[in-house]
Amino acid sequence: MQDHEYCVYIMTNKYNTTLYTGVTNNLQRRIYEHKHHLIKGFTNKYFLEKLVYFEVTNDIAAAILREKQIKGGSRKKKIALIESINRKWQDLSFDL
Repeated sequence: MQDHEYCVYIMTNKYNTTLYTGVTNNLQRRIYEHKHHLIKGFTNKYFLEKLVYFEVTNDIAAAILREKQIKGGSRKKKIALIESINRKWQDLSFDL
C-alpha cells in the first residue's frame, strides 16, 4: 500500500500582505491552480500566487488539524512560522 502525502501550506501575494492557509494531497497541482487562477475564491480574488511555507505529513487528520491551528493563530504567529523556514519570503514553489 502506498503512503499518501498531505501538505499544509501558506500562500501570499507579491506584496506579502494577505495570507492564505490551505491543505492538499498534491502540492504541485494545487500551487499550479493558484498561480493560474483556476479556482475562484479568496486566493484568486487577492492574487495569492506565492508559496511561502509548507509542511508535509502522511496523516490527513494531522494535516487538517495543523491547518486549523495555523488558521486560528494570529498574523504575528503566521509570520513567525513563515520566517522560521523562509526568512526572505521567497516563492518556494520553484523548488518543488
